[in-house]
Amino acid sequence: MTQLQLIATAPMGLEAVVARELRELGYEDLTVENGRVVFTGDYMDICRCNLWLRTSDRVLIKMGEFAATTFDELFEGTKALPWQDWIPVDGEFPVEGRSHKSQLSSVPASQGIVKKAIVEKLKETYHTDWFAEDGPRYVIEVILLNDRALLTLDTTGPGLHKRGYRKLVTEAPLKETMASALIQLSRWSPDRPFYDPCCGSGTLLVEAAMQAWNIAPGLRRTFNSEDWPVIGRELWDQARDEAMDLTRDDIPFEIAGSDIDPNAIQVAEAAVKAAGFAKDISLKVMPVTKVRLEGQYGVMITNPPYGERLSEQSEVEKLIRSLARTAAEMKTWSFFAISSTKQFEHYWGRKADKRRKLFNGRIECQYYQYLGPLPPRRKDTSPLQS
Repeated sequence: MTQLQLIATAPMGLEAVVARELRELGYEDLTVENGRVVFTGDYMDICRCNLWLRTSDRVLIKMGEFAATTFDELFEGTKALPWQDWIPVDGEFPVEGRSHKSQLSSVPASQGIVKKAIVEKLKETYHTDWFAEDGPRYVIEVILLNDRALLTLDTTGPGLHKRGYRKLVTEAPLKETMASALIQLSRWSPDRPFYDPCCGSGTLLVEAAMQAWNIAPGLRRTFNSEDWPVIGRELWDQARDEAMDLTRDDIPFEIAGSDIDPNAIQVAEAAVKAAGFAKDISLKVMPVTKVRLEGQYGVMITNPPYGERLSEQSEVEKLIRSLARTAAEMKTWSFFAISSTKQFEHYWGRKADKRRKLFNGRIECQYYQYLGPLPPRRKDTSPLQS
């Protein structure tokens, strides 16, 4: 099958997490760059990666990369690429663009040149001067950086964070991809209790449950490339059947959450139900001061309010201090929080064992990690035997 250069895009700071996911999926030939991980795959890999990647934003095909300091160079470089191998005569092919530190600084003009070059290439293939663009959707992006043009084709459509279970949202929702990344960075496993005391719309809880049962996050949604004739429905059906077979809903877990806001709990309940975990995830209306954690070697991950307004800062301080008191009582638990609050460690009462700079949307945050002991290894653990 045709080998392609694919790109899994990554939120800033999470490139290594996306790369680790790809390795766990079996991809070895990886190049980690700012905001993306480049790897080699085929048509089936487009399907699998869209279904399985939990922390990437989207899966792109790298169509080509070349020097472009003039519009002529951009036109000729674009036209030389094999667009006819992908876009059918009725294909819809909008062009998006970005430019940074490049002589071709006008994004609208660059988009227009790329569109014109692709039209000219498709004219040569289909022998027509008119394209209705009423068929499958092929979103093209031109990225101009340091006078080089990168042309990509988006196989995903709406971003991979749109899993399909979150019908309602709270005021400041955490993206599903970010929630999954926070869980993966914590190294939580389903044999350990999981708790979120500021659960909001329940995203962290659902993402943890999906990881526990090995549910492919893209199973409940559709993708642009499902309609592409070059890939075909048969491959997509095969990839979905494969993902369904790998689901493990017989694995027990303890996942629970609470929030002081009854409306947030209603939103969380709707998400949990839509994701199929209504009987498996426990939710309560409860202030942080009332939280009492149960079990040993658990993991608490939370996205507490940031206190953007001055009037809210004292409430944020009280909340963080309450979380720290709860943590002090649970010696075997590990605690993780993503926050933009600069005084977080001061309010907590000690420095985090690890910190990682992340962006929650456009807000610069730190992921504060307070690491407890790992659970003792079970004595019955033994290597797989052939």
